[in-house]
Formats: sequence, C-alpha cells, structure tokens
Amino acid sequence: MVNFKIAERYKMGDLVNIMGLLRSPEGCPWDRVQTHQSIRANMLEEAYEAADAIDRMDMDNLREELGDVLLQVVFHARMAQEAGQFTLDDVVDGVCKKLVYRHPHVFGTADAGDPEGALSAWDAQKRAEKGQQTTADALDGVARALPALTRASKLQSKARKAGFDWEDISPALDKLSEELEELKTAVRENSNVEEELGDLLFAAVKVGRFAQVDSEQALRNACEKFIRRFRRVEELAERPLDKLDVPALEALWSAAKAEERTETA
Repeated sequence: MVNFKIAERYKMGDLVNIMGLLRSPEGCPWDRVQTHQSIRANMLEEAYEAADAIDRMDMDNLREELGDVLLQVVFHARMAQEAGQFTLDDVVDGVCKKLVYRHPHVFGTADAGDPEGALSAWDAQKRAEKGQQTTADALDGVARALPALTRASKLQSKARKAGFDWEDISPALDKLSEELEELKTAVRENSNVEEELGDLLFAAVKVGRFAQVDSEQALRNACEKFIRRFRRVEELAERPLDKLDVPALEALWSAAKAEERTETA
C-alpha cells in the first residue's frame, strides 16, 4: 500500500502525485508497464469523447472528459520524466512560451485588428517557429494522425492561402463529377480503386469548404442519420432483416426516410 492521504477535493499537484504513485514499484501493475505507444489510442479516444460532450453541450460530461484528457497528458509526461526526456513543467513552459510568441499583437507591439488578422499572425509565427519556408513545408507539417477529412481540409486551406485554389464552387463541383467518373472506371476495371476513391473524397472536401461545410461534421451527421433510419427499418420490418430480400429492404428504407422527412417538415 502506498503512502497517500484521501481528500475531499484534489488539485493539479495531487493528480501528478497520484500518477507518480501509480507508476511506482508499489503502484499499479498495469500503469507501471504502459508506454507512450501502448496508450496512444487512449489519448485519441479521450479527445474524441471530449469532442462528443461538446457537440452535445453536456457540461457535466465535458468536465469529466477533460479530466480524462488531462490524465493522458500527465501520464505521458510522467513516462517522459522517468526516461529523463522532459517533465510536466517543461510541457507547461513550452506551451506558455508558444502562446506568448504566437500572440505578438497581445504580448508585443503588433496589431492584429480582427480575428482573421490574429489567425494570420498565429500562422506566420508558427511557420517561422518551425522553419517552414515554403507552403509545401507547411503542408508537410499538418499532422498525419488527424482524421483524414479534417487533414484534407487543412491541407486545402493552407494551399488556398498560397493562391492554389479556385475562385468559386463551380470548378470544385466539376472536379467532384470528374473524380466520380474516374472511380466508376476504376471499379469496372478493378484497378486503382483505392486511389480513385481517395481522390473523390478529397474533391468532396473541397466542395464542402466552398459551401462552408465541415466535411468531418457532415459525415458524422450522416452516420447518425444512418443509425436513426436503420433503427426505424428494424422496427418496421418486425422480423430479422436477413430474412428479407433487397427490394423489401429498400422499401423499408424509403419508408423510414419518408417518415423522418415528414417529421422534420
């Protein structure tokens, strides 16, 4: 048993102390053997759960999920400290210096003027900080672990700032149609299907940007819609779906879709 005093309320320092105890020889066997790579998925999962709480505007759940994200930060910092690489204080020092450096309009004499000006100043400072001399350098700096649709949007936005984009949505829609035809050809020929599907998705993201639609959010909404309609199809079927043929399933889907549209009309 470790030396720890139970309290009614804890602070940041307590969390750091608890993590140290969990990683100690007398601590938890599971926590003790974890590595950065073994809990990488946990970091992503907790971030997504926090995002879900934000989408639902569930503040009680958001408080809990932010705690889980913070736990991951402390966990990784503790492992790095044990390896002599950096500490949690180093993490805090780094992000504070970054905020000061990238806000010259607040902590210096620069003038941002408006939110767009502030964002431009942030991007300029970030590129200088990371030694990104070209737009290609900036593109290469977009995290590869991002959800693919989000990464595609960020890449396109950075390219647009360099003047590499159309002026309106019409060419983007034409490109989307072009990529769809190329995908159809690839499927018929059973060749380069993955590449052509990727090109189609990338083109769809560009259409979304021109329409001021977040492609990631649009796909999430489509997933939720699919779940709602599928649940209604099961209710209408009144028997296992695998006992129905395709025309019957399509009829049920159309009925579920019609009901939903009537309810929202």
